[in-house]
Amino acid sequence: MECNDSALFSELTPQHLKTITAHGVHRQYPKQTILITEGDNSDSLYVIEEGQVKAYVSDEHGKEFTLSMLGPGEHFGELALIDSTPRSASVVTMTPCRMTVVSKEDFRQCLANDPEIAMELIRSLSRRYRALTERVRNLALLDVYGRVARTLLSMATDHDGEQIIDQRLTHQEIASMVGASREMVSRIMKDLTTGGYLEVRNRRIVIRSKLPPAW
Repeated sequence: MECNDSALFSELTPQHLKTITAHGVHRQYPKQTILITEGDNSDSLYVIEEGQVKAYVSDEHGKEFTLSMLGPGEHFGELALIDSTPRSASVVTMTPCRMTVVSKEDFRQCLANDPEIAMELIRSLSRRYRALTERVRNLALLDVYGRVARTLLSMATDHDGEQIIDQRLTHQEIASMVGASREMVSRIMKDLTTGGYLEVRNRRIVIRSKLPPAW
């Protein structure tokens, strides 16, 4: 399943993305709707117009590992348009959402009409592979603090000179992203906040200064 910084369609031009979504249907979903279940054989692409979703994997005991949090302008489910394998992750809405849903048949018609879209997707696959390699490296080599710091920095965007994470994340959600316990993440977040590195403003995390190299 795609991560924010490595979505398969990240290389597409706005015109090509518009061409693809023009073949889709608009749908609305309430909060906590499961759109995709790991192991399913569905074959649609979802483009988020409004709202936020979470992509995750889980085991038989219900333990979850969050792969990504996606918002407006982002998309998921694209691998099912290319191959016929079951879904590799589950996706659930975190807020009410409005989306464009494109079927596999319509997507193939887009490729037949404009082969340049296929070339752009190949370039994106290469970038996606490199991003996945980097994430595996982080999980294998960094301690919990290092994974938390990398995750926060990767999700932050610039707002008038401030680094702000737009998603409203709980400590449990961060813990699911980095493969750690909620208690450990809560201690790290508390120390970073007390030290003046982080601030929680309107339930959003603000990175106030460069995060320390170790905790």
